[in-house]
Amino acid sequence: MTTPVTAGDAPTISVAAARVAIGAAALVPVLLAALHVLSPEFDPSWRVVSEYAHGNYAWVLSLMFIAWALSSWELAFTIRSQLTTTAGKVGLVLLLVAGLGEAMASVFDIDHPLHGLAGMLGVLGLPIAAMLISASLGRTAAWSVARRVLLWTANLTWMILALMIAALVTMMVGYTRAGNKMTPDVIALVGWPNRMLVVLFCVWVMTVAYHAIRLRDRRSVVQSSRTR
Repeated sequence: MTTPVTAGDAPTISVAAARVAIGAAALVPVLLAALHVLSPEFDPSWRVVSEYAHGNYAWVLSLMFIAWALSSWELAFTIRSQLTTTAGKVGLVLLLVAGLGEAMASVFDIDHPLHGLAGMLGVLGLPIAAMLISASLGRTAAWSVARRVLLWTANLTWMILALMIAALVTMMVGYTRAGNKMTPDVIALVGWPNRMLVVLFCVWVMTVAYHAIRLRDRRSVVQSSRTR
């Protein structure tokens, strides 16, 4: 069952905020790729993104986290009027919390005690927010055309998180059995799903922001035709 969205809902969508969200989210993987080139000493197969703070370009990593936080907050501002259900509003709060975690990671690096909290807020908060928001938006008449792509991109966020956790556990078990040494027998692949996680989170943000802009444009055309 879909919930109707009135004609007055779409104009409250901030196209400017949506564009900032898309731009900031697109910048994140660009900066991540730059770190891969600038700091080749960190093997991407098993070194997580936060470890780039130990390199010579920690400021690039901080900028990446700032852009990530900005994309989350700008998306929340963009779609705030579209979420009328309790689940959707909870998702909106979690999206803001995820942005807080991402912002904290830009200040508190991997050696800081608060980095773990930052990761928990950002990495765990965003998949839940993505599912709640996507499901809530998909049930409305205005967003129903984008329901499938919203749910697909949202589901990918927790799937890649599950894959990263599985890879991390596998690596830690092998590392322990090898006497706390990184030997060739240790299956160390956690780095790649960790990087994919960052990218897929940003893909979801861009997907929602893009469809918000399309919804606003469609409503503007309808309203313009009615006034003629």
